[in-house]
Amino acid sequence: MQQLDEQLIIDYLRGDSGAFEVLVQRYLRPIYGFVYRYVGDERDAEDTTQEVFVKAWRSLKKFDQSKSFKTWIFAIAKNTTIDFLKKKKTISFSAFENEKGENSLLETFADPASSAQELLEQQEFSLAFTGAINKLSLQYRTVLFLRCNDNFTFKEIAEFLGESLNTIKSRYRRAVIILRNLAQ
Repeated sequence: MQQLDEQLIIDYLRGDSGAFEVLVQRYLRPIYGFVYRYVGDERDAEDTTQEVFVKAWRSLKKFDQSKSFKTWIFAIAKNTTIDFLKKKKTISFSAFENEKGENSLLETFADPASSAQELLEQQEFSLAFTGAINKLSLQYRTVLFLRCNDNFTFKEIAEFLGESLNTIKSRYRRAVIILRNLAQ
């Protein structure tokens, strides 16, 4: 049975260093994916992700246990990523492409057993989808990614972004409607 985040935090604060390791293992991939979408470079994403977990570790004693750990660590990730981008002085919010022009979305569609025609169709679809996603405003993209990629609930997104629950639900609905209209 998987321990809840809250119990792992309590265990860590009581001296169980392995409890924090479990939290790191649980959130490493989602945090890395979140950071990578904004920094667009593997090495920068790795460094920033590591910094996120160091900050979380240093601040865990101050964590308000009445709040969601997931929301808290993603807020640290957001702030750390913004700080990194400010230092870098270039803000690339391309959702799927890194600085080398590689498209991680295209790679996820590639099936080695697919025929050349299927691969071409998949590539055309993914290019159209990427184009549609990039036409969304940053507010809509952020809500869409947090909901679909990072499995946040609407309540967690609202808490994370400091917005009302209804605003977040509205942005999500609008993003889906815009994507549908762009696909037609």
